[in-house]
Amino acid sequence: ITDVNNAFTNLSGYTKEESIGNTTLGLNLWVNPDDRQKFIHELQTTGFCKNLEAQFRKKDGSQHTGVLSAGITTIQGISHIVSTTRDITERKRAEEELRESEARTHLILDMAMDAVIAINQEGMVISWNREAERMFGYAAGHALGRDLSELIVPPAYRKAHKQGMQHFVKTGSSTIMGKRIEITGMRADGSEIPVELNIVAVLRQGKYFFNAFVRDLTEHKQAEEALRVAATAFDSYESMMITDANAVILRVNRAFTECTGYRAEEAVGQTPRLLKSGRHDAAFYAAMWETIHRTGTWQGEIWDRRKNGEVYPKWLTISAVKGVDGVVTHYVGSHIDITERKAAEEKIQYLAFYDALTRLANRRLLMDRLQQAFASSARSGREGALLLIDLDDFKILNDTLGHQIGDLLLQQVAQRLESCMRDGDTVARLGGDEFLVMLEDLSEHTLEAAAQTKAIGEKILATLRQPYQLAMYEHHCTSSIGAALFNGNQQATDELVKQADIAMYQAKKAGRNTLCFFDQQMQDAVTARVALEGELRKALEKQQFRLYYQIQVDSLRHPLGAEALIRWIHPERGLMSPAQFIPLAEETGLILPIGRWVLETACAQIKAWQQEALTRDLVLAVNVSPKEFRQADFVDQVQTAMQRNAINPMLLKLELTESLLLENIEDTIVTMHALNEIGVQFSLDDFGTGYSSLQYLKQLPLDQIKIDRSFVRDIAVDSSDKAIVRTIIAMAQSFELDIIAEGVETEEQRQLLLDRGCTHYQGYLFGRPVPIEQFEDLLKQW
Repeated sequence: ITDVNNAFTNLSGYTKEESIGNTTLGLNLWVNPDDRQKFIHELQTTGFCKNLEAQFRKKDGSQHTGVLSAGITTIQGISHIVSTTRDITERKRAEEELRESEARTHLILDMAMDAVIAINQEGMVISWNREAERMFGYAAGHALGRDLSELIVPPAYRKAHKQGMQHFVKTGSSTIMGKRIEITGMRADGSEIPVELNIVAVLRQGKYFFNAFVRDLTEHKQAEEALRVAATAFDSYESMMITDANAVILRVNRAFTECTGYRAEEAVGQTPRLLKSGRHDAAFYAAMWETIHRTGTWQGEIWDRRKNGEVYPKWLTISAVKGVDGVVTHYVGSHIDITERKAAEEKIQYLAFYDALTRLANRRLLMDRLQQAFASSARSGREGALLLIDLDDFKILNDTLGHQIGDLLLQQVAQRLESCMRDGDTVARLGGDEFLVMLEDLSEHTLEAAAQTKAIGEKILATLRQPYQLAMYEHHCTSSIGAALFNGNQQATDELVKQADIAMYQAKKAGRNTLCFFDQQMQDAVTARVALEGELRKALEKQQFRLYYQIQVDSLRHPLGAEALIRWIHPERGLMSPAQFIPLAEETGLILPIGRWVLETACAQIKAWQQEALTRDLVLAVNVSPKEFRQADFVDQVQTAMQRNAINPMLLKLELTESLLLENIEDTIVTMHALNEIGVQFSLDDFGTGYSSLQYLKQLPLDQIKIDRSFVRDIAVDSSDKAIVRTIIAMAQSFELDIIAEGVETEEQRQLLLDRGCTHYQGYLFGRPVPIEQFEDLLKQW
């Protein structure tokens, strides 16, 4: 050291005398040898050292931070190192304190519950804390230096945001500055969130800086919404009550007041015992509270009492509310008045077992009681009986006077039936105009039980045939009763009803207004009928029907034509005549497809006959049932069959029975005229056995009248039959109608008919009904 200034001596504590001639190592100025080596290295390398920050030691051993700069220069031809050192200890302390302060500030900002954002007056972000990162989805590094409005302000509000800031910078006034306001913010993903905003402006060196404190209101809004929903729910149509842990009522809603009659001020402070009806015992309430304490909830049906004393049913739900420690703090009870529902359930229960019109038991209840009666009969050995009662001609009453009058009759019948019953008997309405009566505890002996049943049945018949006053109408009605006895539970309920039903139909056939008992012969007949119906349905499909032909001749025994008669070639029963299956076909409706087959087959046969000289003029008669004839498209069916087979319509003759004239005579006349216009002939079959009216007879386009075989059979010995035949022939001649007699079996019968003017015949005298092959052989022999 060749020289030092006063500042050096003040800073180091060494005097000039102590310093000059010594070295820095001798004065022990360097604290860190590495700093000295760095200093020497820079001088040797570059010839100077600039602003080297190092730690230096004073004479008293204390240290300070200094900034050293030095360079090599030549003085009087000798190289010297000139250095300056500036003490920066205080500045370093201030910087450290500043760094610590900034760290504390950042820590506070990052720990803040709100987003804290600082921006300059141009709107650029200069500070962005951790909550701002979470709330808006931008990292601080992405947000700093960007326009705040582009980050968190929805596009619709950006222009207003910027205009507001510019206005404040120019005027220093704002309607929102320093106030808490609710606005909509935008997240990085474009979603919007409700926020609360408070902006504080700071003027620093002539420029404004803004600190924005932003709070996310999403959870707050959700909580408010939940409270609104809870408040709305509390004031819902369900009655609600809140109690404390001791079951003291704290609050009730409007529905509670409307349901119970107690105002809120009357209920609050009371306990739910205020509503106690007295219908439930202590055990009921003990079980209820045991469930609440065990599970935290209970629900069920309970009867309570309103303020006016009325007892009513309600569906109650009680829930326990627990604190964080698991201890019950409140109970919430809600209930709905189920008076109407209970009434509806009772009504549904009633309708499930009782007839709504007559208030009698329905089939379901009767079947249940019948099953019980079987078991009771098995235990006691006493017989029982089931009566099925059907009103005669009820449909006619409904059709003529209407269903309301019919309903009045059913109600009065129900009342009369109940008046005929003993205690313990059951009356039920099966449906329509059918009623069932179940009799129990009859005699142990079948004959005596049957006599008891008959006595009750006769009483019912006598009671039901008394006149009825139905509104303004006086009505007379009879009934038919089928009875079936039972003993024990050896048979099914449905089977017993079926037996009574079979017996009832026997009563109908017996002339009505009577009672018939079921027996096994009836059952066998019904079973056979059901089997026959099933086989009949398959007969067409399996081509089991055939047409047989019976010749019709004139007085000279010349063939005029034939009557086509259907036969069923049954695979097991053999040849079956129409009398064995046509009535069943009529009842089941199968006569319609069978009739179409007959018509089509007959037309095909006429076509075949037209090809031969021997048969080309033969007229074929086909029987048509009333049900078949009344089809709306019957004319089209006939015309289509004739056109398909290209036959002469004059060769087809339809035989109609007198029963066809009993109903819808006007429609019958229209249909006959339509067919007559296309050439079809008509024969009135079985004439004289029905109820033909001459006034209608003269309107019909008939070609022929057929005298029934019942008059021909005894014409030789019965004067009445002779007179009837003579009258029929005279009437036919007066109407200019052809006449033919069927059932002619003897020459004497033919001669008597001829003597009275009947010249056309059909019967065994001339030939039996035979298959087509035999019929055509017969024609060749004729």
